[in-house]
Order: sequence, then C-alpha cells, then structure tokens
Amino acid sequence: MKRIILLLVSFFQIANLSAADNSKYQSAETNAYIQKYHKIAIRHMKKYRIPASITLAQGILESGSGRSALALAANNHFGIKCKNEWKGKTYYKSDNKSNECFRKYDSVEESYEDHALFIAERKVYAPLFKYKVTDYKKWAKGLKQCGYATNPKYPSLLIDVIKANKLYLYDQNPDKYLNADDEENTVEVVTNNPPKVVNGTLAGVKCVVVAKGNTLYSLAKSAGVSVKDLYDYNDTDKSHVLAVGEVLFIREKNDFYATSQYHSVESGETLWSISQKYAITMKSLMKMNNLKKNASLKLGQKLLLHK
Repeated sequence: MKRIILLLVSFFQIANLSAADNSKYQSAETNAYIQKYHKIAIRHMKKYRIPASITLAQGILESGSGRSALALAANNHFGIKCKNEWKGKTYYKSDNKSNECFRKYDSVEESYEDHALFIAERKVYAPLFKYKVTDYKKWAKGLKQCGYATNPKYPSLLIDVIKANKLYLYDQNPDKYLNADDEENTVEVVTNNPPKVVNGTLAGVKCVVVAKGNTLYSLAKSAGVSVKDLYDYNDTDKSHVLAVGEVLFIREKNDFYATSQYHSVESGETLWSISQKYAITMKSLMKMNNLKKNASLKLGQKLLLHK
C-alpha cells in the first residue's frame, strides 16, 4: 500500500512539475501576442518557408511577447542588430557590448518581414531550408548551429515555447488559421523580384559588378581566386564576354533561392541568365525544373527556385 501511495505521489509531482514548466511560457500577454501576429507568421511561412512556430517563438523570446524596451522603442521583435548593410533607422542599447546598434522599424510588420529576409537571404542559414517546415525541433537546433544566437539553451527555449503554446499547429495546418481574406494574400504569386547586390553580395553570395576596364584576370586576382574558379562559380567558360554592369560571382552560388518559389520567364531570358539573377547554380536550377542546359524557355514559363 505504501508503495502505491509513493508511486501516486511521484506521479503527481512529475505532473505538477510538467505543468509548471509549461506555465512558465504561458501568459495572457503571450497569448495576446500569438493571436495578434500568428497570421503574419503563417503568411511568411508560405512565402519564405520558415516555420510559423519558429517565427512566433523567436518573437516571444526576443521581445518578451512584445514588451521589451527594444520592441516598444524600435518595433524590433527579433533582436536584429544593424550589421554593415543596414541603411535604415537605428536604436542603441547595451547588449553583449555597451551601446550596440539595433535596427529600428516603422512597424512590427516591417520587423517580421526583415526577420524573414534576414534568414532567407543569408547563405549561412541555407542549411535550415533542407528541413521540413513541420520539423520545428531541427529548425530550433539549426538556428543555433548557424549562429543566430549565442545562448547554448536557445534551441531548448524555442522548443519549450512552441510546445507550451502548441505553436506547431500553425505549421501543420496553416490554412485552418487563416480566414478567406487572408488566404487571398497567400496564393503563390510570381513576382519576379530577384535579390539586389548589397555590400558585395547577392542572395548571400560574394560578387562583383563588372566595371569598364575589368578583365576576368584582374577580377580573379582582386578576389584571390583563379580565372578557372570564376568560370566554375558562374557556370561559364572562355567563350563568355564580360559586360559592364554584369554581376560576377567570386564564390560558389547557392543550390536554391528561398525568398521566392517561382520565376516567370521574361523575354530574352535563358536558364543561365536566370541562374545568375538568383545566384543559383545551373546544375540545381536544371535539376529542380527537370530541364537540360540548352533548354528552350517559353515566355511566362514558371521555373522553380526552390522546392
């Protein structure tokens, strides 16, 4: 009898501990935050392939459910610092160092959009997009491995927040949580909005914009690579003639472009020109679309940029 009582006591202690752990990440403020921003997170998941659960959990942790000084003063819900490429408004506060520069946004929606682009357009986060959007645990661990946060407990914190608030439901059945008006905004649209060169990178890949007088040899020497490397990085050969204004990659291109799913073929475009436009290797672009190198493209044809 004593043994049964001890077992029951142990059971209830574990149950209470579990409930306490969950309640730590549940509050009226957190619930209000989720209700306010879950649709943005879902729309971004459909557009950028970043799990809605991960986006919301990061927002909850980084902004204290929208109540942190950074969130209130700068609409910055993800703790994103300025970095060299940032040209927008700024907000200074002490973090790992004294008086650090953080990005300041005009709205929370702008913060969410910048967060999605921050992850989707940086090559360092490319490994994350190999995971399914429903595998929030791998995404949580992958974010730490890719350097998003320095806290060794960051993955477990994200996972705990997701579990406690059942945020994984948004990944598993997103349409259920979007009303008819929202669904109109989530239909896949081919926008043909390729990335731009920012501080010597395009879609996270180092590049140069060819200027008058440049040669492959001079560019290769400046980049510390060989001319053959430039041929390989740009899927070209000795027959290629440089043009002023052309983007030339000085590192290997990506296997996909995460920000947009499709490109609609425009007049005069080839597989090669599209691969350069989105910093995708020809091999990957051909494989995704089941096409050969010299395939003839039709005007308006949709090409996959990621699967």
